[in-house]
Amino acid sequence: MERAVITIVSGLPRSGTSMMMKMLEAGGMQLLTDGIRTADEDNPKGYYEFERVKQIEDDKEWLEDARGKAVKMIAALLKHLPPEYRYEVVFLRRNIGEVLASQRRMLVRRGEPTETVPDERMAELFTKHVEQVETWIAEQPNMTVIYVDHGDVLDDAARQARRVSEFLTCTLDVQAMAAVVDRSLYRQRQ
Repeated sequence: MERAVITIVSGLPRSGTSMMMKMLEAGGMQLLTDGIRTADEDNPKGYYEFERVKQIEDDKEWLEDARGKAVKMIAALLKHLPPEYRYEVVFLRRNIGEVLASQRRMLVRRGEPTETVPDERMAELFTKHVEQVETWIAEQPNMTVIYVDHGDVLDDAARQARRVSEFLTCTLDVQAMAAVVDRSLYRQRQ
């Protein structure tokens, strides 16, 4: 008997992963979240995180609870997913300039330093990182992936919701998924 698939929503920080989690929830998918990180000015609709994900290198027991659900995980942690599960990865892509602008704005609001690495260098690092992650995912026999562009979701939420629903091994309410996309939250545009 095949074990239930784990849906992983991934990408760079500030790439639209919380938006996708909200879409999946609206579509009827169960999520694995803990509510520890609450909504704020940077993510007024919520973060949809599960803190134990950050310890995936040492703590994999929670993955049993993730079967048949969606969980959010930054791209850098994907390599720690154990091979005994099957994963459907919904990977969000976003213009690197927008990612950096969104991160900078969030750091400013939190009173944290913003000029540790120049934007040009950070853009190079992020681009290389995403390329490495995409290459790695393609080599994993227990993973399938769909790439979803943040801007495409905002331009045509219904079409992107349909794509995601067709990719996943569960039936989702595409109209409800599209209805929760809030274009007013698209604040860092390039």
